[in-house]
Amino acid sequence: MAESMKGMHRTHRCTELSTADIGQTATVMGWVQKSRNKGGIIFVDLRDRSGILQIIFEQEDIGQEGFEKAYKLRSEFVIAVTGRVEARSGAVNENLLTGEIELRAKELRILSEAETPPFPIEEGSKTKEELRLKYRYLDLRRPDLQRNLMLRSRVATLTRQFLSDEGFLEIETPMLCKSTPEGARDYLVPSRVHPGNFYALPQSPQLFKQLLMCSGCDRYFQLARCFRDEDLRADRQPEFTQIDMELSFVDVDDVIDVNERLLAKLFGEVLGINVSLPIQRMTWQEAMDRFGSDKPDTRFGMELKNVTELVKNCGFSVFAGAAAAGGTVRGINASGQGEMPRKKIDALVEFAKGFGAKGLAYLAIAQDNTVKSSFTKFLSDDEVKALIAAMDGKPGDLLLFAADKNKIVYDVLGNLRLELAKNLGLLDKGQYNFLWVTEFPLFEYSEEEERFVAMHHPFTMPMEEDLPMLKSDPAKVRAKAYDIVLNGTEIGGGSVRIFQNHVQEQMFEALGFTREEAYERFGFLLNAFKYGVPPHAGLAYGLDRLVMLMAKEDSIRDVIAFPKVKDASCLMTGAPNVVDKKQLEELEIAILGEPQE
Repeated sequence: MAESMKGMHRTHRCTELSTADIGQTATVMGWVQKSRNKGGIIFVDLRDRSGILQIIFEQEDIGQEGFEKAYKLRSEFVIAVTGRVEARSGAVNENLLTGEIELRAKELRILSEAETPPFPIEEGSKTKEELRLKYRYLDLRRPDLQRNLMLRSRVATLTRQFLSDEGFLEIETPMLCKSTPEGARDYLVPSRVHPGNFYALPQSPQLFKQLLMCSGCDRYFQLARCFRDEDLRADRQPEFTQIDMELSFVDVDDVIDVNERLLAKLFGEVLGINVSLPIQRMTWQEAMDRFGSDKPDTRFGMELKNVTELVKNCGFSVFAGAAAAGGTVRGINASGQGEMPRKKIDALVEFAKGFGAKGLAYLAIAQDNTVKSSFTKFLSDDEVKALIAAMDGKPGDLLLFAADKNKIVYDVLGNLRLELAKNLGLLDKGQYNFLWVTEFPLFEYSEEEERFVAMHHPFTMPMEEDLPMLKSDPAKVRAKAYDIVLNGTEIGGGSVRIFQNHVQEQMFEALGFTREEAYERFGFLLNAFKYGVPPHAGLAYGLDRLVMLMAKEDSIRDVIAFPKVKDASCLMTGAPNVVDKKQLEELEIAILGEPQE
């Protein structure tokens, strides 16, 4: 039978007590982690969000009735205990913050009884994620997940403090917006008042924050909820949180400066890690050439080498053919892996095929300098020596090559170096390598739409020196855009925005929009620009990804209180689900076919 808290007030969380409190009376409340009856003495580990405290129940201290209540305690019972803090009578538990003390109970109240949970509430749970997410409210009692949520809260609080001190205003932007389909799919919300019309949930506050710059707000930020109807993966969710900001009268260096200092503050105060400033910068082209990725992980080497010139006239048709077709031949050196079994090399070939490769050429250098290879029979001895030298090959190394269109070669080798690093244990989660990637291409060509699309968004400013190529050669135009990358994960990105009408019109023209189409989609922004717009720029972080890396987790689901699973459903609440026919009738919506369960 549940008891009342009346007249009883918690004085401390469990780990707020220490040896300094020995002899004092304290009241603690929380969940029973475990209970052990040692015959005449009952030991209970009490857990709250701060950690665990050992409670001792003896009949002479708590009385017959209290001792009988203590005897009934089971895992996850919610209790309140008043007692005296004492030095631990048994061996000190060095694994607990409260390992030197215990609380000798004087009064016990059972505030809530609990059924046996479907899985143990313990750190580093091995229970299947599907079951844990179905009972997420229990899963969140785990100390590791609670630490993640506290870390996330700390990051959010420090961010607000820092940006406020830097002169930013925290301003909320609308959740119900106009759909402007350019990028990921929108989540649509039907309007009852305007039948047949829909709002879109924001993919980001991009247009509104630019309007705030037109409004003279000067510096804006928001911890913004954003929504994208796209396929999920470990670092994506259909709804997520951005640390979003926009600044007026600034250029690239100004935005980078304030964000470097923000990162230094967060990592310094939350993790005690010194972020060395300024953070290294690298152009998009250099990142692709060296790492095959625009979000390179620089914690390890294995950089790409371009050997096209060396092999363009060789007898190996795969290499020569790729070069003749305008592609490239590039390789990576898996240092010390020359003895890798053929079975593992074949697995790497299959892995490469998953990223568009037709195959993967390899060359293993034995300790005695003999060569085992899939292609050197087509090359002369001098060509083989030159190739090994170009790859910095040494006895014991394994050289892996891809030959194809540049995009495929980058994709294959960029992912292959990460796969090798993972397999070889080169990824240290305790090492934090930051990198700014700059000067992205302004456009990328969409084969599906048969037109250029904006790599970031249509309001990104081109590099001034590339403006003449907007009409003549859009593929070569670079953007004043910048991403902040941490350990191979893009944690934030932004750009300087277009603020001149003639440049914006050229941008829309390059994207294949007529003037009418541009105004149909973005007229409210373009009209605002007619009334005086300052030069402005911004950046947005994925808060979930940032906290995931700070917490050394592999999935953002472990730093979000109530995440969705891969098919964007919630296992706990059953969302999305069917709705009443009456609700659909009010919205004048009909469902074609049977709703899917």
